[in-house]
Amino acid sequence: MPLDRYLREHVLGPLGMEHSDLVRSGRVRARLATGYQLRSRGLRAVRDYENVPAGAGSVYSTTSDIARYAAALLGGGANEHGRVLQPQTLAAMFQPHYQPDPRIPGMGLGFFRGQAGEHPTVSHDGIWTGFHSALLLAPGRGIGVVAFANTGPFSPLAAAGPVAGAVLRSLLHLPDDTAGADIPEQPWSWRDLCGWYSLGPGVLTDPQPRMLGGAEVAIRHGHLIVRGQIPVPAVRRGLRLHPDGDDPDAFRINLPGPGSGTTPVVFSRDPGGQVTAMHLGIMPLSFRKRPGIQDPRPWTAGALGAGALTLAAGHWHRRDRAARKRS
Repeated sequence: MPLDRYLREHVLGPLGMEHSDLVRSGRVRARLATGYQLRSRGLRAVRDYENVPAGAGSVYSTTSDIARYAAALLGGGANEHGRVLQPQTLAAMFQPHYQPDPRIPGMGLGFFRGQAGEHPTVSHDGIWTGFHSALLLAPGRGIGVVAFANTGPFSPLAAAGPVAGAVLRSLLHLPDDTAGADIPEQPWSWRDLCGWYSLGPGVLTDPQPRMLGGAEVAIRHGHLIVRGQIPVPAVRRGLRLHPDGDDPDAFRINLPGPGSGTTPVVFSRDPGGQVTAMHLGIMPLSFRKRPGIQDPRPWTAGALGAGALTLAAGHWHRRDRAARKRS
């Protein structure tokens, strides 16, 4: 059975999601929104692509339909229209199935795990040029938030996620999620943590982690920071690593952007005490430490320069051959 038909018959239909589909069928085509990006002269509509969302698990949907889906997730696999999962199956999906370090929430089956105060959360977002979406749930409290936006770039720092997080924290009567400076720093442990880190294997097929590149942990102005290669000024300048409790290898960073909240950053060591990796709670992502590498950026620049010279040489070689043929 085709995946879109299976989805309609076994998920969308039973949950009353009449305006959702995997493909641009008659259920969704007439109600497609226009996406925009903010340019120097104002909002500009993005070019419409009929992408293939099935491999990513994505759907064309509406806020009302996703709200019905959220209700089913909060209702143990069922909403007022019907049931698609047993409660124990859904609970298993919310549990960590990928957790590179026990100090970060990890990943469930299709759900990013997190924490809002003392309340465990599960979420997933959608990012496409001109479109951002977020689904954020606190299952233990029976509260869910859905946020859709039709303006924005293709960026992992999407606007819908912070909005959903701020609304959820307001409903839970929680203060803003910020990493403060009330826990004493432990600078005697920083030397082991400083250095260059690169993404681990198996992540380059996903465009979002690929945008992040590598990361450097360094000491700047008397504080420990982490900075990445993503084209976001705050990340390139460096985000301060705030201590997260008594563990000298556990920190939190304030994510850039208003209301973006925080995420844990922890370092793991081998049995001999050597730092081997850095793990981010967001997504989650793991970076392997590159011992002995002082600064890989000159290598990158050299590789890019060599590539440019190769392309230029090929270009002039082709031009020379063409000229000789004409003569």
